[in-house]
Amino acid sequence: MNVGQRVRVKRMFPPGHIRTPGYLRGKTGVIERVVGPCENPEQRAYMVPPDMKQNLRVRFTMAEIWGPGAENPNDTLDAEIYDHWLEPADAP
Repeated sequence: MNVGQRVRVKRMFPPGHIRTPGYLRGKTGVIERVVGPCENPEQRAYMVPPDMKQNLRVRFTMAEIWGPGAENPNDTLDAEIYDHWLEPADAP
């Protein structure tokens, strides 16, 4: 995944320690920057040897997150999300 690419946060709801906010699941944003490889905190929480995952900063508009009721629809929110939670926005 590359800077500028449109991505969607997967609609996964696995049990346990999750680092991806529920309100962003299923939402589409743009990769703003690559933060870098990091240990997977979802595995570390259970003392499992963590895989290295790419951490990406994704920018979402308030309109995308909150829909027509967004008070300032063009304002943005940036969230750091691990790559295994993301898919290309054009994926089915």
